[in-house]
Amino acid sequence: MKARLKPHHLALGIGIAFASVTALSGVAASVFSFHNENAVHREVFGNIDGSIKLAFYAVTSFLIAFAGWNFAQRVRNWERGAPDRRSTNSKNIGRRLHDYRAGVLMQTLLRDPAAGVMHALLYYGFVVLLAVTTTLEIDHQLPESLKFLHGGVYQGFSFAGDLAGVAFTAGMGWAIIRRYIQRPYRIRIKTRPEHALILGVLFGLGVSGFLAESFRIALEGRPTYEQWSFIGYPLSAALTGIESLAGWHQIMWVSHVVLFMMFLIMLPITMLRHMFTSPLNMYLKDRDRPKGAMRALPDLMEAEDIETIGASVIEDFTWKQLLDTDSCTMCGRCTDVCPAHFTGKPLDPREIVLKTGEVMAATGEHGVVSPPIGTDPEITISANNIFERITNEELWSCTTCRACDEACPVNIEILDKILDMRRYLTLMESDFPNELGGAFRGMENNSNPWNMNNGERADWASNLDIEIADPDSPFGHEYLYWVGCAGSFDDKNQKVSEATANLLRRAGVDFAILGSSEMCTGDSARRSGNEYLFQMLAAQNINTLNEMGVQKIVTQCPHCFNTLKNEYPQYGGKWEVIHHSQFLEDLVESGALDLSAAKLEERVVYHDSCYLGRHNDVYMAPRNVIGSLGGVEIVEAPRNGTKGMCCGAGGARMWMEETIGTKVNDERSQELLDTGATRIATACPFCYIMIDDGVKAHGVEEDQVKVADVSIHLLDALEEADRTAQNAINDRMGVTGKD
Repeated sequence: MKARLKPHHLALGIGIAFASVTALSGVAASVFSFHNENAVHREVFGNIDGSIKLAFYAVTSFLIAFAGWNFAQRVRNWERGAPDRRSTNSKNIGRRLHDYRAGVLMQTLLRDPAAGVMHALLYYGFVVLLAVTTTLEIDHQLPESLKFLHGGVYQGFSFAGDLAGVAFTAGMGWAIIRRYIQRPYRIRIKTRPEHALILGVLFGLGVSGFLAESFRIALEGRPTYEQWSFIGYPLSAALTGIESLAGWHQIMWVSHVVLFMMFLIMLPITMLRHMFTSPLNMYLKDRDRPKGAMRALPDLMEAEDIETIGASVIEDFTWKQLLDTDSCTMCGRCTDVCPAHFTGKPLDPREIVLKTGEVMAATGEHGVVSPPIGTDPEITISANNIFERITNEELWSCTTCRACDEACPVNIEILDKILDMRRYLTLMESDFPNELGGAFRGMENNSNPWNMNNGERADWASNLDIEIADPDSPFGHEYLYWVGCAGSFDDKNQKVSEATANLLRRAGVDFAILGSSEMCTGDSARRSGNEYLFQMLAAQNINTLNEMGVQKIVTQCPHCFNTLKNEYPQYGGKWEVIHHSQFLEDLVESGALDLSAAKLEERVVYHDSCYLGRHNDVYMAPRNVIGSLGGVEIVEAPRNGTKGMCCGAGGARMWMEETIGTKVNDERSQELLDTGATRIATACPFCYIMIDDGVKAHGVEEDQVKVADVSIHLLDALEEADRTAQNAINDRMGVTGKD
């Protein structure tokens, strides 16, 4: 049987190829000894003995091959993962290249300007220095007639080299100051001894390069054409009086080379590996599912050969999830934005990635490789089981807000790992928080997590004259209004359902609801790991909607919106799904919903829903709906848009008690209150419940600050305009009556 070429073979082959080229370059230099006779040039290996040159090429070649072997060992760990379709084709090549460019051009890092500029100096400085060194070696190998590094070209080359060196060394200095003097929290908590070694070697590499250059120029008598080396040339002036310039130049040159060799040794076994793995991870960002959708599993109600569900050992993760662990830069941006972490919960998203990498590194059949970052000696890993390092409390603290994935500059998919581990705990171990049991029973027995009688699902509409569609007949309306469980059973959100229905009727929209034929979409079941229950609910809903011939769905719940739009297509449900804030925005823009007389003379702050925003990139529609009212003053919380803070209810946290640290909704509510807003707008039933409870927990009542869905604020303004208009009519009629 013909052996199949695997990715780790490619990694090893690349390393051997570069090592071979380096070795052959040394041989060619010794055999041919081409020299540049031009007066304006640099003598490569000037003042360096032949034995040192031989050692340089031999050791460098070996270290490059050794680095390739080390990388291959890491790649073998990724190969342990399950399949994940990330192939490049004509449909996604454009997106892949865009994602790659966004990463290597520092666009993702520049979300944090200080860190972004620092990394840009390091990255671009290093790349140009590498290009300068490579160019010098190429010119070194060419015959006299083909050499090009002389005259004006050489002077420009010298200037570019010094400019890159300044950028690189300044960036390294900045990095040292940031880690050891400024010490931001997310960096401070993960600083290890290896960081000092890495920063010291790289900073030394930059400084020794300039010193070697300045001693070389001084040794050559400071020719005027070297003035283009605008750092080395001035430094050389201070060295002209030193005795044994030749010896000092050799010391500086050897020091520079030794530091470079230390860099080659560290490259594959420390976090420096992200120089290669992070760009690869960026390139592979595009996937065959929307970012709001969880990874699809086979039909659990029919499959018979599934041995495990979710992830408990390294082989249960996909190869891309394992690549993630070696791509992490340990920057801690995910830590900074995690609502669970900064309210005192056990979860730190970065630790999920690093701990997974630790287990992977320690358990490969081909041998142990270095962990993503150094660990305390007390930490031991005795088995290929992720729960050796990750606790249940960490996983169940997650609100699935996706802030970690959004903040990551190298496109690591942290949330998927957490959800896959939850799947294992729930379905394979029945190990989930006790409170979830009630929600599971409610969804299984009554088709809703409130565990209310599903026959009462349409009771909120009993006085509104809204048509309830017959599930046994073709759907005869343009839109199905998917009310959702919260909109049907929660007292607060029933008002949202009423407001939305009234707005749709004012705009002349042809719609109907399903009533008791509507079932929970299963979002909470899936995010809490109960994939079986999710698929059971999904199958019934998809069958109902497809048999009725529904084409367009409007829903007020972002969780329903995300599930219907992004996850049901995995199992055969494909419709046009729109969130009610988007639909209201369209109705206002088209003039179907006339707001010309509607005013809201208040200060309003909008709280971003995670499942509408980060999961589906809908940020402006709710703001535009509120902003379309006259007199309104829109303000923003400090954390908004892609950086918005979660309400704390996502990922089935709605049904779990919060007993550790500050409550997430209390933290978020205080932020919103601090804006001085008199109204807080939401666009999600969970957010409505959590923020309203949080505001009241701070002692603020509704007559001081009103928390409500965008539809309620909009309807309030319209009804006030109606009353004003009616009063004006009554006043005119009263005057006419007196006459």
